[in-house]
Amino acid sequence: MADDRVTETPHTTVIEKSGGGGAAILIGLALLIAVVIGGFYLMNQSKNDNLKTDAITSAAKDVGDSAKKAGDAADKAAQ
Repeated sequence: MADDRVTETPHTTVIEKSGGGGAAILIGLALLIAVVIGGFYLMNQSKNDNLKTDAITSAAKDVGDSAKKAGDAADKAAQ
């Protein structure tokens, strides 16, 4: 019977990390830009809603003034 000879040589694994930091900065910058754009959009949306409300209020006041004038004219005509 022949003896089997097993020779184990040590293995060294070297793991090098390089880069990766730049990608994280770019992702963070992209997220920051998205948040700023979203905030700007929401603030503009609120401003537009206020302008529409003011326009509707003004129009309703004008209609009310016109109705009062028509009522006054009808009273004068009835006298």
